[in-house]
Amino acid sequence: MRLHLIRHPKPLIEAGICYGRHDCPAEDTASAAAMLLAELPAGLPLWSSPLRRCRDLAELLHPQPVIDNRLAEMNFGAWEARRWNDIPRVELDAWAADIAGYAPPGGESPRQLQRRALDFVASLDVPEAVIVTHAGVIRTLLAHWQGLPPERWTELNFAYGSCTRVDVPR
Repeated sequence: MRLHLIRHPKPLIEAGICYGRHDCPAEDTASAAAMLLAELPAGLPLWSSPLRRCRDLAELLHPQPVIDNRLAEMNFGAWEARRWNDIPRVELDAWAADIAGYAPPGGESPRQLQRRALDFVASLDVPEAVIVTHAGVIRTLLAHWQGLPPERWTELNFAYGSCTRVDVPR
């Protein structure tokens, strides 16, 4: 199965804010959509995260995007919409010590995010699809398919509004 994994455009949020599930719009979705439409194959089914920064783009790319909660960004719980500098250092250190397994208070771990994203992909029954989602979702999926250990997950970076193509074995 071929997947076109699209990261949403840059969020309209102040720099330095933890914004995983925080529902904010994105910058210039129309320009991102025009660029992506020029490179995507026509007529593919499209799924999107429910968060506005993805959903707004998805609606410009497809007349009937399917919204799926499993494509939402990581739930940062008590860290959501807080400045990274205001998050207790001990919590950030605990996350750094267990990058895949640590869950912020009231949130989810990257490993939990990965499980729900993989569950979503396993539910697809199409030869090719477009998915509008977040860096965390794309990162954990590619890390799984590439067999990367958690300490290397942060090496996978994706530009805002970019499309990463991947062939997923069935």
